[in-house]
Amino acid sequence: MLESEVYAAQNYDRGMWLLERTKLSGLRRRVVREATGNTLEIGAGTGANVAHYLSGVTVTAIDLRPAHLASATGKAHRRNPKVDFAAACADAQQLPFPDDTFDTVLGTLVFCSIAHPQEALAEIRRVLRPGGQLILLEHVRGRTPFTRRLTDWLHPVWIAVQGVCHLNRETAAAVTEAGFQIDFTSNHARGVIQVIHATAPAV
Repeated sequence: MLESEVYAAQNYDRGMWLLERTKLSGLRRRVVREATGNTLEIGAGTGANVAHYLSGVTVTAIDLRPAHLASATGKAHRRNPKVDFAAACADAQQLPFPDDTFDTVLGTLVFCSIAHPQEALAEIRRVLRPGGQLILLEHVRGRTPFTRRLTDWLHPVWIAVQGVCHLNRETAAAVTEAGFQIDFTSNHARGVIQVIHATAPAV
């Protein structure tokens, strides 16, 4: 593993430190604790979620960056050793798992940066068992008139600077279009942050 990749993973954690001290950390804890059974975490990053999994959950974490996964694995062993945790370098748009493998798929702040969300959702639906749950914590296009205008206005500048993160995605609508049943959503930070719970079709 390249030293630059390890350094990038460390910088990512430093960059997220202040954000995690806001309400985001509490939301993250709440959604992660709702994962049950055999769980796939997409876009696991450096392991911000690993401390919050309940015992008895089996976690397979994927990300595109090996250094991030190495960090996540280390955190899992230190902070939550009772959880069965494994990591794999993989793309959410091409999941290397058989059909009907998982009881839960979890993603936190990941769908903003997936190039083709519908491809990822189709793959998630494929690997989820019938009736399995999809749990997402995402930043999305604002839910109020002001935040909708704000995210739409900021998006072109943000994507030009940042490159992969989309500020104004309608993730709940994309989940519905992919054939999931939305069980409920909750909006936070004036609707810029959204929690989405959905169920895979039973048949």
